[in-house]
Amino acid sequence: MRKTAISILLMISAAAAYGQTAYDALTFSENNYEGSARTVAMGNAFTALGGDIGAVSINPAGSAVAGYSQFAITPALTFSTVTSQGVSPYDNGDLPYFQKQMKSSITRFAMPEVGLTFNWKTGRKSGLKSLTFGFILSKTAGWDEDVYAAGQNSTTSFMGQMAAEATEMGYTGRELGASDAFDYMPWKAVAGYQSGMISTFGGYDDQFVGASELIFNNPETGYDEIALGGTLDQSYGRRVTGSKYDYIFNVGANVSDFLYLGVNLGINALEYGYSEYFKEAAVDPSDFGIGFDDGSTVYFDQMRYNYGYNASGTGFFAKLGFILTPMAGLRIGGAIQTPTVTTINETWDLSASTIFSDSSFNGSSSSPYGENRYNLRSPMRANLGVAYTFGSLGVLSVDYEMCNYGGMRFTGSSYDRDYFEEVNADIKDRFGTAHSLRAGLEVKPVSAFAIRAGYNISGCAEKRDSWGDSITPAYTQNASLGLGYSSKGSFFADIAARRTFLADEYFMPYADYIFDENGYVSAPTPEIRNHQSLWKVLLTLGWRF
Repeated sequence: MRKTAISILLMISAAAAYGQTAYDALTFSENNYEGSARTVAMGNAFTALGGDIGAVSINPAGSAVAGYSQFAITPALTFSTVTSQGVSPYDNGDLPYFQKQMKSSITRFAMPEVGLTFNWKTGRKSGLKSLTFGFILSKTAGWDEDVYAAGQNSTTSFMGQMAAEATEMGYTGRELGASDAFDYMPWKAVAGYQSGMISTFGGYDDQFVGASELIFNNPETGYDEIALGGTLDQSYGRRVTGSKYDYIFNVGANVSDFLYLGVNLGINALEYGYSEYFKEAAVDPSDFGIGFDDGSTVYFDQMRYNYGYNASGTGFFAKLGFILTPMAGLRIGGAIQTPTVTTINETWDLSASTIFSDSSFNGSSSSPYGENRYNLRSPMRANLGVAYTFGSLGVLSVDYEMCNYGGMRFTGSSYDRDYFEEVNADIKDRFGTAHSLRAGLEVKPVSAFAIRAGYNISGCAEKRDSWGDSITPAYTQNASLGLGYSSKGSFFADIAARRTFLADEYFMPYADYIFDENGYVSAPTPEIRNHQSLWKVLLTLGWRF
């Protein structure tokens, strides 16, 4: 489990240092269709069905199936609960850190689907019987996560790891403390040094110790050694918010009630926010005394490190689709979407603060805002579907979708070329084709009411870790239920609830840094497991005319 956790840690560290990572490309490229309450209730298995505004983002030909114009609006609530706790590094189950099981929740209101279509009949009995024009706002991804973890640790610390890394990398106090250090040195190390989280010792400018650590001489070796002074209260928090929407102009064509064709011209818009913090506080400050040559002592009390990242982007794509009705009741559909080229603007910053028993030693540091602008090419995707309608009783539908995420690419200015080449190579090595299977059922006990159920499962795009080893596949699953009502007039309404089952996330807020003489970890740093419960409730109100 340590490899997976470290890969996530390195992702976060890279983001703090520069911005773009292979994981950013995946985050911004993945789709998780929401649509209308009807499509969600049926697992979004609408490639071969159509007729619903929520189906147009899945298959553009879906707009041509409806022989009428319609307007629909879909408000939704998302309920996310994350349970976090440390993972034991030992076979006997002992847990030396993040012992508390913590829950945090977030509730979001959104409008995943708003759409208007106009159906124009040509008056012909065969050939091109009608054209449909649509304007649709469709949510294709959302990020709603609030994480909090806490516990006590008496062997490792965030500041200890920061000091060990600064020493290993050969940084000097003179470099980290310079007024322009944020211009050319790693921001995390600069903030740590300038806030007093780490400092040099022993008259050496390239040897660092954390404010939570003590220095003592080992009589057996004759060397100075560093160890944590006492027990720390540690807490970690993270919040992820944002959404991705497609603004779609759609044209659909009905050919002889046999072949339905459609095209989407889309603008992709995303907003993404990520923030995290790490806090350490001395359970007993007297355990963390820092002595000075004049005989005085100051005691570490607490620290806090914050990191924030925000991205916004706009992209363009096209999508082509068809639905074929070769025999009564049977429908076959397919769609293909071009690669999406998105221009992304991002900012990031970090800050650090340290508090001691003597306030004159307190320190804080804040980075400037990092800014960057680049292009991300998300790969093409394709989907196929088969559906069968049982007269007026109901319908059964199944979809398959695939997308090769190994084709994601960053591009930017010539200044960024070397960095992007490295990240793109990482994307190609680590990501591959992800497959999704969706299924939906609708039953109509009476003509005005419908009962719906759906299920879908999506595979993970990540195939190898940063060491090149194959990873165990992780799957995201959705199960949904819904009801529908259609009046004899123009009004219709649908409601749906969807439960998302996500694979547990394992991550390390800071890296291992204490090793034995053979290079093995002797004091493991925290690994945390997050289990997320995710529910979504949608209501669609619509009118046909």
